[in-house]
Amino acid sequence: YDMEADGFSLDDKRTEQPDKNDIPDIIDRFKNRQKEKPTDRKKKCFFVPIAEIKANNYDLSISKYKEIEYEEVEYEKPEVIKKKILELENNIVAKLNDINI
Repeated sequence: YDMEADGFSLDDKRTEQPDKNDIPDIIDRFKNRQKEKPTDRKKKCFFVPIAEIKANNYDLSISKYKEIEYEEVEYEKPEVIKKKILELENNIVAKLNDINI
């Protein structure tokens, strides 16, 4: 289970934040573990075969087993970005000239 929140703030005051609490879901999933067999490693909760855990020297770090989906980000070509920046700079200079600065 990829626990992210325990129901308390992360600062030194540790104020209650019941809307940010994974513990009830963890308990519920544990109680129902025989009924469900989550295998999608992109989700918060999934099972890992014991053989795989043994192969990883019993390392139970979620990062060893969880699959992370990365979104591919497409950027404009540098020439296009440079052109836009130059246009913005020219607009700024023109506005400054209009107000005599």
